[in-house]
Amino acid sequence: MARIIKFEKNDCAPCAQVSAYLDQKGIQYETVNPFDEPDLAAKFKIRTVPTVIVLENEEIQHRIIGFKPEELAAIAL
Repeated sequence: MARIIKFEKNDCAPCAQVSAYLDQKGIQYETVNPFDEPDLAAKFKIRTVPTVIVLENEEIQHRIIGFKPEELAAIAL
């Protein structure tokens, strides 16, 4: 089973768009503020928000930076 993590921060409009999209599609995800968890952000080389990563066995299968509905749709399958 894939694990989806969305890196975001407060007051980020694109972050809210990504959340709304994932919620609408019924996609389960974890939310992480990279400023609150810098070690996790560093582990996955998060440099900007929003960034969505899809993990299989703790390896990144997909990385989506920004609000890109066409790329988010690919993980909704």
